[in-house]
Amino acid sequence: MKLNGSCHCRAVTFSVEAPSCIPFNRCYCEVCRKTAGAGGFAVNIGADFTTLEITGSDHIRVYRAVIERADGPEHSPAERSFCGNCGSQLWLWDPRWPDLVHPHASAIDTDLPVPSRRWHMMLGCRASWAVPDTVPGDRSFEEYPDQSLADWHAQLADDQDQSSR
Repeated sequence: MKLNGSCHCRAVTFSVEAPSCIPFNRCYCEVCRKTAGAGGFAVNIGADFTTLEITGSDHIRVYRAVIERADGPEHSPAERSFCGNCGSQLWLWDPRWPDLVHPHASAIDTDLPVPSRRWHMMLGCRASWAVPDTVPGDRSFEEYPDQSLADWHAQLADDQDQSSR
């Protein structure tokens, strides 16, 4: 599915193809919370990096988060792209998975479906005020989920097929 997105001031617009347009995890980690806000979490979608088309790329800035490790801080290889004019978070790209780009659901202008279930990840480091809004069927993880994005989408598709029978 083709997804269209933009920053708040519209200096940056983009489109990308996604195998599924269902928003994935709600991440409560400090980096997502502080860089993307969005209620104390960021919601990402998985898309095909090779299809990313950008207008206004001269307005894009990139942030590589500093991650605190036991042996000292290190820069994450992941690149968080945002608009240099208005600060809107746009997408995350990580060279460890170069075929993927993760647009923030908050930057997508295309109507997105409501997922039948949601995943709440990195709850072990959430801010005390960022209370997860869980509903029956949601899953919660102290750190990372035990299932990949592709597997999650496949499971949702199987669930939808079974419910339509």
